[in-house]
Amino acid sequence: MAKKPQPESTEKPQPDSFVDMFARLGQDLKMPKMDVDDFLAHHRKNLEALEKSAKATAAGASAAMHKQREALQETLREVTEMAHNVRASGSAQEAVSKQVEFARRSFEVAVKNASDIGEILRKSGSETVDILRQRIKDAMEEIRGGADKK
Repeated sequence: MAKKPQPESTEKPQPDSFVDMFARLGQDLKMPKMDVDDFLAHHRKNLEALEKSAKATAAGASAAMHKQREALQETLREVTEMAHNVRASGSAQEAVSKQVEFARRSFEVAVKNASDIGEILRKSGSETVDILRQRIKDAMEEIRGGADKK
């Protein structure tokens, strides 16, 4: 009697998790054992710092856009006001004088708004860098602390 071939298993072997592969690599290279929980906590803190940094950047961008919207609204209000005033005045000299005054005020406001927006973005960028710099400092202390334990 001929033996019937056995059907192959349809189940595929499950791949090892990243943590298992990492642990096996450490064993194969005879590296000192590492606490996986500490490793994951360290990287969780890195991700939290990146998230906090991104939020600070987004808040700065939002504040800058809000300031730009306010500046545009103010400019449109002044243009409308100037158009009404020019029509109301009778002489050409008065109209030119009002246009010159409007141009001067517009320039001053534009410079002030650009300065304000620049300051908002500078503060936002500085806060972002400070968050990341602090995380790097903390990470280095964690690494030193881990090395001192061993």
